Amino acid sequence: MGNTGVRVSRLGFGTMSFGGDADESTSAQLFARCRDAGINLFDCANVYNQGRAEQILGGLVKACRDEVLITSKAFFPTGPGENARGSSRFHLVRAVEASLRRLDTDRIDVFFLPRFGGESALEESLRAIE
Repeated sequence: MGNTGVRVSRLGFGTMSFGGDADESTSAQLFARCRDAGINLFDCANVYNQGRAEQILGGLVKACRDEVLITSKAFFPTGPGENARGSSRFHLVRAVEASLRRLDTDRIDVFFLPRFGGESALEESLRAIE
């Protein structure tokens, strides 16, 4: 992770299938195989299977939370309202709070902003992430 001193596995595992193609049992098997292979970075997003992927991942990392890094991201719509999308501070703060609840953890180790919203100033988005 650059010059942060944080060590991550050469490979990370994307959890987009958790709660979708991979039910809870299959997700647990995938997670266990990853951990056995030394993977400690698990990527998620607030919209993966309507938040179900975060719920499953949160349950799986409970016993090893301090050994793994969780990444997440926000931008895409999470509801019908006009403020339930994009890179505004309003949306990002609410998206992170909801992700933390679903993950049942106190932190997201790496947060990505996969796109910038045309209506939100880049500075506003970066302040929200900070």
